[in-house]
Amino acid sequence: MELDACEISRWDLFKREFDNLSPEAFEAQLKAEPEAILLDVRTDNEFQAGHLDGAIHLNYFDYELIERIEKLDPQKPYFIYCRSGRRSIRVCVLMRNSGFQHLYHLDGGINAWQQQMAQ
Repeated sequence: MELDACEISRWDLFKREFDNLSPEAFEAQLKAEPEAILLDVRTDNEFQAGHLDGAIHLNYFDYELIERIEKLDPQKPYFIYCRSGRRSIRVCVLMRNSGFQHLYHLDGGINAWQQQMAQ
């Protein structure tokens, strides 16, 4: 029995489950949400090298990542980014599975943000 491969990548499937926003839309929505919490889920070195203003660091590779997520208020809106969008989409999945409802993902991560701002 031959199985047909799914025509949609798993990343695209994950992205469809969240508000996956372009840098422009991410920035506009972030400004429109007064209770917004901005999460940078990159490594310590990446965060220290530069991050978006107001971002809270939540290292994706931290052994206690789940415990740190569980300490957050699931009722607030969260705007999540990493370098390219892979780690942050995984954090969105973890957060959704923990009961968070208002999750916004930066499509393409900070790389896309920096590219947009350079134009």
